[in-house]
This record gives sequence, structure tokens and C-alpha cells, in this order.
Amino acid sequence: MADYVKVAAVSQIPADHGFVAETNGKRIAIFKLGGDYFAIDDACTHVGGPLSEGQMMGQNVVCPWHGAQFNLTTGACTPPARGPVKRYPVRVNGSDIEVAIEIEA
Repeated sequence: MADYVKVAAVSQIPADHGFVAETNGKRIAIFKLGGDYFAIDDACTHVGGPLSEGQMMGQNVVCPWHGAQFNLTTGACTPPARGPVKRYPVRVNGSDIEVAIEIEA
């Protein structure tokens, strides 16, 4: 079952740049695009590059290590990535950014 967990304050997420949050043993990259927030796994599926440090290009983030691109809305990727990244539902609750993640018992 997924529960929403606070990962950041709205004020911590810069427009058009990534932010990394660590919660429940996961590194999650948070992005603000326009007025919307997106959350994906922080590790590129090629060799684990930190997507939170990547450059945003429209709805995509570019892995800073080898240039694979990941779509923030779908998780889909381009080579050399080996597969899509996991996306997480995001909501704004007051001044908090919350992400739905699986809570391990």
C-alpha cells in the first residue's frame, strides 16, 4: 500500500531544476515544471547517474553522466538508458510536497 510522505517544502523545489529527497531508503528526484511537480527514481537505468542533477529539457530530464533522457510524465527513456524509471504520485499539501511511496512493513 502506498502512503503519502512529506519529502520537501514547496519553497525547496526550484523551477526547472531537480531536487533529491531521501525517504524510506529511496532516493527520489523531484522536479517542478510550470505549476506541476513530478517525482521519479533518482538513478538512471543505465549506470545509476543522479537524475536530480540533470538538466531539464521541456518534459524531460537529461542524465548528467551519459545523456539518456527521461520523460517526467511517463518515466519513458532514450538510450543508453536500459528502461524507464519509476514515477511516483505527487501532491501539494499546504506548503509541503508529498510523494506516494510503498511503505515496507
